[in-house]
Amino acid sequence: MRRNVPALSGTGGRRARRTGVTALASAALVLPLLGAAPGPAPAQADTGLQGAFAAAAREYRVPESVLLGVAYLQSRWDTHGGAPSVTGGYGPMHLTDARTALARSTGHHGEHGEDARGDESRPARTPEPVLPSAGEELPERLTTLRQAARLSGLPAERLRSDPAANIRGGAALLAEAQRERGAAPGGDAADWYGAVAAFSGAEDRATATAYADEVFSVLRSGEARTTDSGVRVVLAPQPSAVADASQTAGLGLRESGAKGSVECPRTVSCEWLPAPYEEFGEGDYGNHDKADRPRSARIDSIVIHDTEATWDTTLELVQDPEYVSWHYSLRSTDGHIAQHLRTKDVGWHAGNWYTNAKSIGLEHEGFLADPDAWYTEAMYRTSARLVSHLAKKYGIPLDRQHILGHDTVPGTTPATIPGMHTDPGPYWDWQHYFALLGAPLKASAGKKAELVTIAPEYRKNRPEFTGCEKAGEPCAPHGSSAVRVYTEPREDAPLVQDIGLRPDGSPSTIDVNDLGSRVSAGQSYAVAERRGEWTAIWYLGQKAWFKNPRKAPVAVPASGRVLTPRPGLAEVPVYGRAYPEKEAYPAGVTPQEIVPLPYRIAAGQRYATGGQVPGEYYSAPTFDTSGHTVVRGKLRYYEIQYGHRVGYVRADDVVVRTAKR
Repeated sequence: MRRNVPALSGTGGRRARRTGVTALASAALVLPLLGAAPGPAPAQADTGLQGAFAAAAREYRVPESVLLGVAYLQSRWDTHGGAPSVTGGYGPMHLTDARTALARSTGHHGEHGEDARGDESRPARTPEPVLPSAGEELPERLTTLRQAARLSGLPAERLRSDPAANIRGGAALLAEAQRERGAAPGGDAADWYGAVAAFSGAEDRATATAYADEVFSVLRSGEARTTDSGVRVVLAPQPSAVADASQTAGLGLRESGAKGSVECPRTVSCEWLPAPYEEFGEGDYGNHDKADRPRSARIDSIVIHDTEATWDTTLELVQDPEYVSWHYSLRSTDGHIAQHLRTKDVGWHAGNWYTNAKSIGLEHEGFLADPDAWYTEAMYRTSARLVSHLAKKYGIPLDRQHILGHDTVPGTTPATIPGMHTDPGPYWDWQHYFALLGAPLKASAGKKAELVTIAPEYRKNRPEFTGCEKAGEPCAPHGSSAVRVYTEPREDAPLVQDIGLRPDGSPSTIDVNDLGSRVSAGQSYAVAERRGEWTAIWYLGQKAWFKNPRKAPVAVPASGRVLTPRPGLAEVPVYGRAYPEKEAYPAGVTPQEIVPLPYRIAAGQRYATGGQVPGEYYSAPTFDTSGHTVVRGKLRYYEIQYGHRVGYVRADDVVVRTAKR
């Protein structure tokens, strides 16, 4: 989310706590082992990551396919160079050591004051920043690495940094979970469903079952990929790996409530934890607005955020009437979903009221300040299932102009541009995410097409960034969805400048939160020129060059529509929201000013468009909803991919046509 959040005392409050037998299944993963831990690993005949899985499976009598399947759902077998995930998980098995990870936090996500509501008709909603306290009690699912150390006899630091050791630790946890449910290690994969469910660390049966179902789906289909360390790992299909949900009956997990009230696909675990709609003090209220979408207005986009808070803190925040709101939260360790707002209502999450009024907001758990932290496969998968469900329900196109990152939502006025947020950041794997959505980023036109879609190979694409841990210091090398753009076709050329982000004319930087000179996987742009291995696109009103070698392309030819200023206009303005003309507002509703951003499209330039949208404003300035109304006028706009963020141009100002293929 990369927003500021208020300090809260504790994280218990409204959430049910487990006691007694209810805690046994997850506690089995973190309590000391009653008995001797295995000794040093036997000599390994196999080498490499695949061999490490085989050796750990033999040592702890865990079916190799189960060990591979769990690791795939945790990390897709990536090692991440020892860097922690967004919830403090390390290595291929995502062994969690959140206390150590918290000590690395830098707090940079609280440096700007974006108004999450983004509507000038009401006071700004910009709470103060806070990071999780080093003394905060952490749930068992965030402390599994320490238990793996006790079970395996391996030092915690080695479990964090050594992939083979990490796999051994994960195997030890799985074997102990199997023993805790009264079954002996060994046997077939089908015998391990309950242990896999317990490994998730979930507190409720529905979440543990959904997690185990996902792992067993991976087992049956099989997987093969080259990891971030450049090694090939293969999981052969296991058609006999039948999911047996009855094995979760004895795990002591609570039953989920309010299942029937959520707007989620049946294939995920989802609960209803409502955000409050309450009035307080001098006409102010929170933390969202009631509406009647899509009857009142179309829902046309979904915004992807990360929370920058622990799960418990995230739930406390969204249930605070004086805070802001979003529709869904997603937990990193197991992909569990909590819904807070009905999709018909409007959340305060994107920093742009026009976007808020027409979007659904998804917050993905992540509390580390380091932006190079990674996201689990479990969360990617449930997020993709939820987005696919919502996109189908509301007719939302599966492209980057409708499935937005918070970092692509435009500022509303020139003054708000520098403070707009930058999550989920350059390390969110958009290429993988769209593959999970069933809309993979692949070529859809010929090699000389007028449009390109950015599509670097995430693992190999490692642009240099600074500022992950300290301003100006290099970030660790990391796969990325981002591609840097230059003013000339050479890597020593100046970076493209963003006059809105830096009104003083200062140059763009390679800071991890500087969006002024980069594009991201899935975004489409009109080609301005090709020169050897370099491609220029129209970007922020200028040519922007990126290296695009034929043997290792970072963009693919695309189909779609482009627009350009209509004949006779030297340039046209770009807007951050598509508001109606003044004459459209009824009596009693204050007209909203149509303010252009400091951006222009000059004659001859072309931009990819996500389609036409109406001039529209949702007037909801009071707690009493009787006067709320959607104002629509005659003005029409086109959404465009202008720079890293989207923008809007008036339909009357441009000519639109199908791009040359």
